[in-house]
This record gives sequence, structure tokens and C-alpha cells, in this order.
Amino acid sequence: MNPPVNLTVVKQDILVGMVECEKRCLMQCTKWLAELNHGLSDTTVELHGNAALQNVFGGIDDTEYDSYLLAKSYFLVREYDRSAYFTRNCVSPVPKFLHLYATYMSKEKKRLDNMTDSSVVSSVNHAKDFSELLSILRTEHSQQSLDGYCLYLYGVILKKLDLTDIAVRVFVEAINAEPTLWSAWLELAPLVNDKRMLEGLKLPKHWMKSIFEGYTYIELFQNDEGIKIFENLQKNGFSKCIFIPTLLAIAYSNKRDVDRSIDIFQHLQSVDPYRLDNLDSYSNLLFVKDMKTEMSHLAHKVVEINKYSPETCCVVGNYYSIRSDHYKAVMYFQRALKLNPRYLSAWTLMGHEFMEMKNTNAAIQSYRQAVEVNKRDFRAWYGLGQAYEILKMTFYSLYYYKAAQQLRPYDSRMLVALGETYEKLNKVADALKCYQKAYNVGDIEGVALYSMAKLYEKQGETEKAIPAFIKFCSDDKLIADKASLCHAYMTLGNYYEKLEDLDKASYFAYKCLDYEEMKREAESLLKSIANKRAHKATTSGVQATASEAAKPEEKPDTDAPDTYGAEDMEMDETNLSKRIDGESIRDEEPGNNELAESSGIHEFHMEDTYDVNE
Repeated sequence: MNPPVNLTVVKQDILVGMVECEKRCLMQCTKWLAELNHGLSDTTVELHGNAALQNVFGGIDDTEYDSYLLAKSYFLVREYDRSAYFTRNCVSPVPKFLHLYATYMSKEKKRLDNMTDSSVVSSVNHAKDFSELLSILRTEHSQQSLDGYCLYLYGVILKKLDLTDIAVRVFVEAINAEPTLWSAWLELAPLVNDKRMLEGLKLPKHWMKSIFEGYTYIELFQNDEGIKIFENLQKNGFSKCIFIPTLLAIAYSNKRDVDRSIDIFQHLQSVDPYRLDNLDSYSNLLFVKDMKTEMSHLAHKVVEINKYSPETCCVVGNYYSIRSDHYKAVMYFQRALKLNPRYLSAWTLMGHEFMEMKNTNAAIQSYRQAVEVNKRDFRAWYGLGQAYEILKMTFYSLYYYKAAQQLRPYDSRMLVALGETYEKLNKVADALKCYQKAYNVGDIEGVALYSMAKLYEKQGETEKAIPAFIKFCSDDKLIADKASLCHAYMTLGNYYEKLEDLDKASYFAYKCLDYEEMKREAESLLKSIANKRAHKATTSGVQATASEAAKPEEKPDTDAPDTYGAEDMEMDETNLSKRIDGESIRDEEPGNNELAESSGIHEFHMEDTYDVNE
């Protein structure tokens, strides 16, 4: 959907939404709308006589106004029970919502306060805690007496109780009733499973829909679609809205365009230097680039801004992690979770730290809680796969790697991990398909070809392994694992030595001399090659003598090529790669999961399910 041309209407909608949310103490939504409004500062609206500002007292009965003001003041200082008590008999829309919202916040606060530690993010007592409130909201919903804000609250409780299908319908109702209620859009986004479901939602034709679609596409890791929407919004007047470039930075981070993402975050820091939102994502990018100095500056800066915020604790935790002080890193991630038990980054990052500390059980617990907070966190699923791989629980590992790969279908790391797990389960066909797909989508770590070649070699299919090894060695400067490279060289050297192609065998053997672990084996191979060459030379000499004795009058052919001197000692990569280019190792178009039928490697079908008792 194209954003509206009339930004005056957009700003008017924002002002109305801010007033309504502020009256109901929905402070996060008010803050988000205020930031959006500030980004549209070039657009002016008439404030005097504006309907939005005149609506400050709307929805509040005159006889309930005093009780409402008292309850609101209690809510803002987190005295939720008192707030709910003084609005218990109110029937006008705003005080009624405040009563329900204060009741919900009281239950939630008590549940979190009763947690003995930060090791559990959910509780089986959800239904019991919210049963009375749920009953009230369900009854009023059936009577169609809930406004958009009460529908939003009803959806939140349904979502918390894992009643997902009903929650989606209720959130859509809330959004249609109150399109500027960003909190409802935000709660709906994680419940959207795919692009088809997103397109099927009956959402209002409102300018907020574009923001929601862009946000949801990025949540679904369909980053190109999200980037396209947000770039379009920037061109149509939203360029100064800080929320837009923040999501663009996250999208570029997902696409592994780390430098571009860091540039956007640095720009945001200059525009809004005291902003803490999403700084944990910025810190993760600095960690990936090993920018220790920048991480140190960022950690000191956020501590000065707010020492006790979850974002600050995560940034400081990352700083200690890059210094390999894993115990302190865990301490700060735990502190973040005490401040906000549903803070996704802290759970995932703490799992990584426990893995570094070889505390596999604690890592599994952390990753499980991350998945509980957001089932689309592929890092947590992948971490669970690694943890169970360490515990040699291969079927469990397969399950979690599959979940990660479904979330990131074009991430070669997920495919390689899945292939290795299939290989351990002796499911060779599935493993080969995973390695081939990983190579086709762009092998990030450069190990897919080697793993495929090794598996072919293990199966005794040398003729299929050799082309993969050749392709793997074709750009040796980009390969980090030199042991794998050395093994590939040695395998190729032995292969060509058996084929009596002594020049190529010698080329690969000489390559192995650079590696201490293969030096003796390479010297032995070179000795064998030298003996074969000497034997060939002797045999050629005897044959030549016999020929001359039989034909003493015949003159030697001066144009005859030298036995082995004329061949180029350098590997002809074009000829060597001919076989592999004829096989299945070639680029695959994005979105095409089918392998070429003309491929030398046969089409394999991965299992969609598995039996843990198998």
C-alpha cells in the first residue's frame, strides 16, 4: 500500500491517537506516536480549535472524572491495585479501560515479583491469574460492547494464554476500531506466520498499514520487501521519523550488510544521542566486527544515560563478552532479565555465553526461554541445535536445526548444520541435498563443498568427490580452515598420482608442503611421483633404443612433444572444473528449492518429519 500524500491528515491522526493513548496510560504507544509526530515536524497543523486537543475530556463521564484522575495518578506511580479499586464502578469508556488495564498490570506485576529467579519467563498459572479478567472481557466481547482499546487488552490476554487464532482475530478487530493504536499492530506482528497470512488479514486501508507491513516483513526475515516499503515511506515524507531508519538498520543487519547497518545506527546516535532503544542490536553489530574501542565507548555512554535499563545491561554484557569475561557478561544479562523478564536479546546472548563457558544445560535453559518470548528467534533455535549436538542427542539436534532452517531458508549455516546432522544419522541423500543447497544459496562459511566432497569420499564415490574438491580449492585464499584445504590438496594429489597424471599430482603435492601436518605425506607422494617419472623415462629410453635398432635409417621427429616437459605445471582450472560445472554445483535462483534434474548429483528429498525413537 502506498503511503498517503496528505501528511496533514497523518499528523492529525497521530495527535488524536496520542491524546487517546495518554488518557488510558498506554505510555509506550504514546511515546511511539510522539516520535513519529516529531519526525513530521515540517508538516504543520492548526492547534487552536483542533478537535484532537478538545477531546482531552472525551470518553469520561463528568461524575467519574474525579475518580478517573485519582486512578490515573496511582497508575502512573505503579500502584495498580489502588487504580483499579477507584475505577471499579466506572462505566464510561476511558475509566472502564483504565480499570481493566490496571487489573491486568497488577496481576502481571505480582506474577513477575513472585518469580524466585530469572530462569522462567512463563508460568502455568497464567490461566488462573487472568481467569476473572478473561471472563469479563469474553462476556463483553460477545455482547460487542468492547471498544478498540479494550479489544487490544483482550487480545493481549488471549495471546498470553497461547490462544493464538482467537487473539489474531481480536487484534484485527482492535486495529480496525483504532488504527493509530500501534500497540495492537505490534502485538499482532509476531503472530503472523508468513507472507500469505499477512496478505490475508482484513486490515484497514490506513497509512499505519504500510508501517506494519514493513515491520512484519522484517520480522519474517523477508528483508527486501521490508526495505522497499520503508524506503518508499522515507521518500513520501517520513524521512525524519527515527523509527524508519532503525528498522532499515535491522533489515540490513539481517542481510549481513553489517557496515551499512552500523552507519545507520551511528547516524541515529548523532540525531538522538540519548536514545537507548535497539542499542543492543547496534552492540551486536560492533561485536561481529570486533570493534572493541567503539563497544567500550558505547558501554560507558549508556551507563551514563541510564544504568538500570535492560538495553544498558545488554550493551555492557556484550562489552564483557568481547573481552572474554563471560562470567561478568552473564551477570549483566541476568540483570537485564530482572528488569524485563521478556527481554529477548538477553536470553539469547546469555545462552551464547553459557555455551562459551561449556555450561550446556544452562545454555539450553536460556535458549528455551528466548523461544518462549519469540518463536521466530532463529538464533535461539540454532543454539539449541548446537547444545544438543554437544550432548550427542542427534535427533533433538535435528529438530532444532530444522526449526532454524525454516526461519532462515537461505542461510547456508543452517543448511550445513542440518546436513552434518543428517550425515551423523547416516541419511546420506538428505545430507548431500543440504550441502548442495548451502553452496547454491551462497556458502557464508565456505565449508559446504568440502563437506559434500568428504561425504562422497566416505561413500567411496571418488569420481563425484574430486570435482567438489577442485571447486573447493579454486579460491584457496578465502578458505579459513587450512586443515580442510590441505586435506583437499592431498586427496587430489593422490587421485592424479593413481591416474598417472604426474604433473597435476605434483602440483597438489607441492601445495601440501606449506602445511606442517601434511608435509611428510606430501614428501612421500612427491617421492613416489619422482620414481614413476624415472621409471617412465627409463622405459621410454629402452623403447627408443629398440626402435632405433629396428629402424637405423629413420630420422627422429623433431616436432614430437617432450614426454612431460611441455605440459604446464600450473593447474588448468578450466579443465579441472569441467566435471563439477557439469554436475549440480551451480547457483540456484532464490526461492527455487528444486535441484536441477540434469545434475550429476541425483535429486534427493529431505524428510519433513522424523521419529525421535528411530
